[in-house]
Amino acid sequence: MSTLTDPPNESFRLSMLINDTRYRSLTFQVIAAIVLALCIWYLGNNLIQNLRAAGLNISYSFLGDSAGYDINQTLVEYDSQSSHARAALVGLLNTVLVAFLACITATVFGVIAGVLRLSNNWLVSKLMAVYVEIFRNIPVLIWIIIIFTIMTAVLPGPRAFRGNDPSASMLFDAFAFTNRGIYTPLPWFQNGIFASTAMNWLLILAGFALSWIVAHQINVWASHKQEATGVRPKTMLPILAAWLVPFLALTLIMGLTWEYPELKGFNFSGGIKIGGPLIALWFALSIYTGAFIAENVRAGIQAVSKGQTEAASALGLRPRRVMNLVVLPQALRVIIPPLISQFLNITKNSSLAIAVGYADITATLGGITLNQTGRAIECVLLLMLFYLTASLVISMVMNVYNASVKLKER
Repeated sequence: MSTLTDPPNESFRLSMLINDTRYRSLTFQVIAAIVLALCIWYLGNNLIQNLRAAGLNISYSFLGDSAGYDINQTLVEYDSQSSHARAALVGLLNTVLVAFLACITATVFGVIAGVLRLSNNWLVSKLMAVYVEIFRNIPVLIWIIIIFTIMTAVLPGPRAFRGNDPSASMLFDAFAFTNRGIYTPLPWFQNGIFASTAMNWLLILAGFALSWIVAHQINVWASHKQEATGVRPKTMLPILAAWLVPFLALTLIMGLTWEYPELKGFNFSGGIKIGGPLIALWFALSIYTGAFIAENVRAGIQAVSKGQTEAASALGLRPRRVMNLVVLPQALRVIIPPLISQFLNITKNSSLAIAVGYADITATLGGITLNQTGRAIECVLLLMLFYLTASLVISMVMNVYNASVKLKER
């Protein structure tokens, strides 16, 4: 009688790294990784030797030197005696500001235009088609220059607001639209909890974050209640209270007040100045990228089965409710992946700000600082690091959101 036994384990031999299919792919990957590492080491070492032979050493000590130039639009305190590092920080914040604002407004423009392109109204749909075809087929740099030129040519100068019979007047005695930019009231706190205004605003933002969490939990509770009873409780008033109560409480405690712009001499002082270059860049990036987003939205909506729309209409939902509750939530799964690329394009296209004199990081660190110090390699490396980091952060945040709205398998 014979018995079945497992074959003895074969001892490992070096020839198995090539001949055995279990190890062959891993072997080739290790070899490729080693060759790639050697190539990178060779190129890096060659670069360092060539720089050393030319008398160039990579050093970032220049960031501590005085910049010696002014910046017209700043989010933090800065003057010409500040360091190059401070100037780079100002440019970085200006880039983040215009990219953030343009991403929001471009999304709004794109969603509206994309939905209206599918409207049953022939005139509306054709107007949106004209908008998309015109703005996405002309380079964004041209739109930036056109908008900036129109602003400086059409809007009045500050001196038009002077005199007993001025030719221009402020809107509600609070907003001034000039060829230098728009001047708006500045909110500030008389009894701030912190000495720093920035910290007080961070507290307000923390209050908004808490309001969002509370409002989200209210919606979650209402959804569970609806699943259990079939009836969704009314949540409008609790959600409204969750948003308003913390904000009103904080503003009353800290004594929110407003500083209005006033014409002094040949220009306005006080309030907030939104410079013309910022407005031109912001609006141009928004309408340009919004045309691309509109096509993404249209494609996402058309990807939703018509049976979904017909079923929702058969239940008695109005077209607006069908779009908000049935179509758009499903279309997001198609819209978001290309939307990430559009947000990345906005961030990188903001480097065109130098065309209208907006001091973004490319204009400060990659422009004036580079020309003054001659540190081209260091400045370019820092610019590459910033744009790479910004792109990766945007991709990470949007991918997390994309994962939250994708179809969940049961």
